Amino acid sequence: MILYPAIDVLDGRVVRLAKGDFAAVTDYGDDPVAVAKAYQDAGADWLHLVDLSGARDGKRRQLSLVESVAATGIKVQTGGGVRTADDIESLLKSGASRVVIGSLAVTDPERVSGWLVRYGAAAIAAAFDVRMKGDIPVPVVKGWTEEAGMTLGELLERYQRHGLRHTLATDTGRDGMLEGINVPLYQTLVAARPDIAWQASGGVASLEDIRQAKALKMGGVIIGRALFEGRFTLEEALAC
Repeated sequence: MILYPAIDVLDGRVVRLAKGDFAAVTDYGDDPVAVAKAYQDAGADWLHLVDLSGARDGKRRQLSLVESVAATGIKVQTGGGVRTADDIESLLKSGASRVVIGSLAVTDPERVSGWLVRYGAAAIAAAFDVRMKGDIPVPVVKGWTEEAGMTLGELLERYQRHGLRHTLATDTGRDGMLEGINVPLYQTLVAARPDIAWQASGGVASLEDIRQAKALKMGGVIIGRALFEGRFTLEEALAC
């Protein structure tokens, strides 16, 4: 299992959003490269970098930041408003090791499947934000305001033959809230699609969340706010 310390960057500043709300921003400073280097020095092999400026306005994509972070030697998994093949190629050329596709992975699986074939499964991750309807995860888009009209299981069937390997699943009710990971959700996903390296995204609050994710045989865990708020150190997380 890979630990992905996460930084969300808005206009060059490290921030966190509560439940994806741009009006609920917590600021953690203006040096994302220093944060990335500190995580690398602590033992991280990967960084999950969310380009919030690019997500809000694709013309403001922070490619130079991706390049600077990748130059430290840490592997960068990054996304935020990726909508075209040109976006993917720009990020890969800037040093990203893996590009995360969000809304389009829900609304246009055929196009994203083509990108999986074109760029390789190692270079593309699909990010599915889901709202729990009882025990059923339903993908949501447009700032989590619209449901996709299908379950996550039905959506995954559209990727069955195209080699989808890396997938983030975020329970939107827990993102940035430090309420713990949704164990039943991830247990179900891993059991249904063990061929996918699932990444737990959203809600990590304690070392116990990391231990649970490992026990579930998750492919990775993304850790954001808990590190910034000192719930535990990255060294302690890696020791799990």
